[in-house]
Amino acid sequence: MPIVRLRSTDMMTVAAQLRRSVERAPEFFRRAPVVIDVSALPDEAEINLAYLLGQLQQMGMIPVALRGGGPALRELAAAQRLALLADAPVPETRVTETSSPPPPPSPPPPSKAMLVTQPVRSGQRIYARGSDLVVLAAVGYGAEIMADGHIHVYGTLRGRALAGVHGDKGCRIFCRDLQAELVSIAGHYRISEDLDEAVRGRTVQVYMRDTALIIEAF
Repeated sequence: MPIVRLRSTDMMTVAAQLRRSVERAPEFFRRAPVVIDVSALPDEAEINLAYLLGQLQQMGMIPVALRGGGPALRELAAAQRLALLADAPVPETRVTETSSPPPPPSPPPPSKAMLVTQPVRSGQRIYARGSDLVVLAAVGYGAEIMADGHIHVYGTLRGRALAGVHGDKGCRIFCRDLQAELVSIAGHYRISEDLDEAVRGRTVQVYMRDTALIIEAF
């Protein structure tokens, strides 16, 4: 889910920055549920929440939740029917001299990739939660595939592909024929108009290098 992180209380400036992002990739943001994150601002910061919500809705996004903020702002958010999210504190564990050491944690079960064998058609959205996504067929225009891990497409990729949607910058996208409308790693994206002709229609991998999104034919 896209997150709008506020680092300023000037909502007009925030809206202008958001509008520039939406103009670059309107399909990425259209009817996208978003979380407003104000945890970087002081609790007493005054924010024109109604104005921000109106701007997000005008841009086609659907505000669904608020993360962080002081009591006054959270009360306003609740009145606007936003869910209230907060980073849960990690409980402190105290061990007395007579207590036995806790058992070692069990290793997590191996995650299996989600396998799709049929073409992904326009309007379809597939999300591999907590795993990689492997598509053995084509992804059509207007389709969207997402994964918390890597994405492998063994056919033509014409729709949108978003890997590492929970912020894992180590994830990659592999496809046999790149004609995508949008590719994204951990929120860093590139749209069709930005694709180099040297990689269009080629077998490629998409990955992050520092803060840059790299598309490399191989």
